[in-house]
Amino acid sequence: MIYKKDANFPYPLLTNTSTSYESSQFTLDVQLQENVSNYRFDIQYDISSEFMNLLLEKGKAQLILVIQSKDNKFYKLSPQDTFIEIPKSRISVSKRTSIQLHLQSKTDINFKDNDDLSGIYQYYKDNIVVPKHSILGFSNIEIFEGSYEKPLELFEKKVDPNLLSDVKIELGSETIIIHFKNEQLQFNHLPMSNTLNNPYIYMGLQKALQRFIEINGDDGEVDLEQLETPIDPLDFKLYNLMKKKMINEIRIDTIDEVIYAISDRIIEKFTAAVKGLSSNGN
Repeated sequence: MIYKKDANFPYPLLTNTSTSYESSQFTLDVQLQENVSNYRFDIQYDISSEFMNLLLEKGKAQLILVIQSKDNKFYKLSPQDTFIEIPKSRISVSKRTSIQLHLQSKTDINFKDNDDLSGIYQYYKDNIVVPKHSILGFSNIEIFEGSYEKPLELFEKKVDPNLLSDVKIELGSETIIIHFKNEQLQFNHLPMSNTLNNPYIYMGLQKALQRFIEINGDDGEVDLEQLETPIDPLDFKLYNLMKKKMINEIRIDTIDEVIYAISDRIIEKFTAAVKGLSSNGN
């Protein structure tokens, strides 16, 4: 099952909102690719607890990817796995799909050596024993709308020789589209192509976030804690990205801070996509 942030357990749990750990971080980032036969989920995660990472390293804990659509599917991952391919015959993403990563015990776990716990637990952690097959922690929830043409893609790159300018940025129905007049303007032939493309990413995010505030905000700011999940596909992706980065509000004067917080993986994916666009000749 997919666990929400207010799920209660009778022992300390590692989540992004837990107060049981001094540093409580269990973040998940998922990107979707597909071909005719398979879905490929590219996975990156970060666990702040050294104790939990050691359990994974020693094989005392197991990562389990939970994909919830019409029903729940569970897939075991090793700590080294960066993706999982699933035949389309075994999973449906035609409706809104939730994805979460669980950390499960493979044996009884004694917390006596868990020095990552917050202060109150230090006094009686020797008595905390988590049974085999129990949940030790769970990540944020990644959500996407399977009916979208590009469910987890935020940027889209196109080459259009008929452009009046060298580069044009526009907001599509579900992506930020960067049009290049020709492939040379993508700087793929230069070793610093990712750095040279960063201004396009910044301008695209700035434009999209300004519109996000205009549509969803009041007096130039948006309280993400109170905001209902946006219906607009592009705003929906921006909302989930900000929530995943634990951003609680956005204002016109904090757009630069938000861009800095959310753009790390975006830059990496944008660079890879531009190179793919060039190699495919599109």
